Amino acid sequence: MNDVIESYHFGSIVINGKEFRTDVVILPDRVNAGWRRKEGHILSVDDIKEIVDAEPEVLVVGTGYSGLMKIDRKTREHLRSSGIRLIVAKTEEACEIYNELSKSKRAVAALHLTC
Repeated sequence: MNDVIESYHFGSIVINGKEFRTDVVILPDRVNAGWRRKEGHILSVDDIKEIVDAEPEVLVVGTGYSGLMKIDRKTREHLRSSGIRLIVAKTEEACEIYNELSKSKRAVAALHLTC
């Protein structure tokens, strides 16, 4: 069964009936709650190791309510060289994209819940 994002509001997300109030990564086999980046609002290569190890077809990154999180150029290149398609959107839209893609693709979501 795919993880389903039931709702998202600034600082809160409900996945499969469970509420999280910290940034999350939705992997094929689990939800990693409390996901943190080395540099808060920048997604770097070091921040995505477990994502790359999961070998998704697509990574959906939610950049926050207002879209303040940025993806480092090296991170984009690393994902491309790993054969992982990257989709970047504000978190509300990223949740919708993930829910749709996860029906037919091996998808992972990395979601910043605030800012």
